[in-house]
Amino acid sequence: MAGVVVVFDFDKTIIDVDSDNWVVDGLGATDLFDRLLPTMPWNTLIDTVMGELHAQGKTLRDVADVLRAAPIDPHVVAAIRAAYSLGCDLRETLLRLVSRVLVEESTLLPLDCKLESLPVTVQDGMPMPLGVKN
Repeated sequence: MAGVVVVFDFDKTIIDVDSDNWVVDGLGATDLFDRLLPTMPWNTLIDTVMGELHAQGKTLRDVADVLRAAPIDPHVVAAIRAAYSLGCDLRETLLRLVSRVLVEESTLLPLDCKLESLPVTVQDGMPMPLGVKN
């Protein structure tokens, strides 16, 4: 299977939930999210909610802790491990910073597995995509 590239979406594929909603709910910002939802585009909404959570003292570690509790179907884990063991080049579309947390914590893949993702930086302790427009 060398030369085969497998691309995974993160939400509802690797984890069985939408990660944005999972993190918002897990960090206690559901009311704010619901209030702002009809007033702005999705990316602006998530940026705004994450900014408010940061202002309340939430950190990247808090986000990682919530993501560690996200449900991962054992069949997905088995499929990813099988593809990796067959030599497939695995790719995913989640921000590299957050996905690395799940890989390291769940031992889903070996740590030397190459993850491709959106470029990201950390500003004020929160992940921020680079060059991604709302």
